[in-house]
Amino acid sequence: MNFLAHSYLSFNHPEILVGNMISDFVKGKKKFDFSEGVQKGIALHRSIDTFTDDHPVTKEAKQFLKPAVGPYAGAFIDVAYDHFLANDELEFDEHRLQKHVDETYDILSLHESILPPTFKRMLPYMMTQNWLFNYRTISGTEQSFGGVVGRAKYLESSADVFKLFNQHYDALQNCYKAFFPNLKAHATAEFGKL
Repeated sequence: MNFLAHSYLSFNHPEILVGNMISDFVKGKKKFDFSEGVQKGIALHRSIDTFTDDHPVTKEAKQFLKPAVGPYAGAFIDVAYDHFLANDELEFDEHRLQKHVDETYDILSLHESILPPTFKRMLPYMMTQNWLFNYRTISGTEQSFGGVVGRAKYLESSADVFKLFNQHYDALQNCYKAFFPNLKAHATAEFGKL
């Protein structure tokens, strides 16, 4: 999953949210530099990622995008899942999504002093361009696909994978609908163990 799902599956707990959001920017023993709550968020993030990557529905979803991006398909599926989450009426309406997004930005800003440098540099762009809310739109999702390309070593363009995303939109949405309740149940159970 991508940033929106990780923020949402932090269950309104500030330190868990911070850890869940920064986990990809914290390598090895660096996690011990953070408070226990943030460490728990990092652990939750990693559990969510493993569950997502190993889930048979995610493996099925990747096949739709693999012709364009090969082994990077999973990163684009993470973005696609956030798009479908942002539009999932069982989880959010537009007002509730904006409230969640605003609260997430507020929490991250309050913890700015402990954020890893790369995440800290990225946060102003995330906020001013409103990445979390804009997963709701096709254009925002397209921009996020471009962001994945920018971080990938062997990709030059997101045009072909975005075309496949649109071409298989309904099938990918069905994958999300089959997958997300499983993920939410898993994350809820993991949160309960923290």
